[in-house]
Amino acid sequence: QVRLVESGGGLVEAGGSLRLSCAATGYIFEIAVMGWFRQAPGKPRELVAVTTDTNMTDYGAAVKNRFTITRDFAKNSVSLQMNNLEPEDTAVYYCRLVQDRGETSWGQGTQVTVSS
Repeated sequence: QVRLVESGGGLVEAGGSLRLSCAATGYIFEIAVMGWFRQAPGKPRELVAVTTDTNMTDYGAAVKNRFTITRDFAKNSVSLQMNNLEPEDTAVYYCRLVQDRGETSWGQGTQVTVSS
């Protein structure tokens, strides 16, 4: 069983920054993709940023040029640096890990609130 632990959420004013971290423990064989999704009230879960074992990255259109994902797959972890935050970034942020075998794991989520 894989467990993902997220940290770093909180309350910040518009224009501010936060850094989220996610660490995975458990039966991890090889990480294929690891990253972040978010879900605001009344909206579907959406891509924030992901990174792959081939060092490719992908960002959601709403966060490009403001957020940066970094990884340390040797430590089974990823971080998300969020700059120039906007009230629209308010959501629960979830870490997701996909292994080479196809097994997908989700974290419990961490709340990010951006005040205007």
